[in-house]
Amino acid sequence: MNQRPEGIDLAARSRARRRALQALYAWQMSGSSMTSVIDQFRHEQDMEVADLEYFEDLLRGVEKHLDVLDEALKPYIDREVSQIDPIERAALRLAAYELQFRPDVPYRVIINEAIEVTKRFGADHGHSYVNGVLDKLAAQLRVTEKQR
Repeated sequence: MNQRPEGIDLAARSRARRRALQALYAWQMSGSSMTSVIDQFRHEQDMEVADLEYFEDLLRGVEKHLDVLDEALKPYIDREVSQIDPIERAALRLAAYELQFRPDVPYRVIINEAIEVTKRFGADHGHSYVNGVLDKLAAQLRVTEKQR
């Protein structure tokens, strides 16, 4: 099994990020409350293989810090956040949350996962855009870690 020494199942975390991207997309598009989106995903999606605690932390964190996250992304995007493709926007917000509020997760893992989910669910070259934005954001938010 793909685990770190602390007992964190990395594959379950990866699945949690994929589900969180889908849930964040649904939240952005529907205007429903985050609680109802989380409940819907818990009941409708195949969640037993995902890290449910991490899934919920990602979604509640993005919801709670949405303005801060969008503001942090602003200098590195070429249009308003609201004009970014919804999948790319969800990937950027999730990764921005992890970069800013989850220092326990290496920035390379965060960027890599964001690229992978964007490749899987987004437009053809959306992952290149996400990569460029997040690389610049990580340079700002994870200065010490990037210097290693």
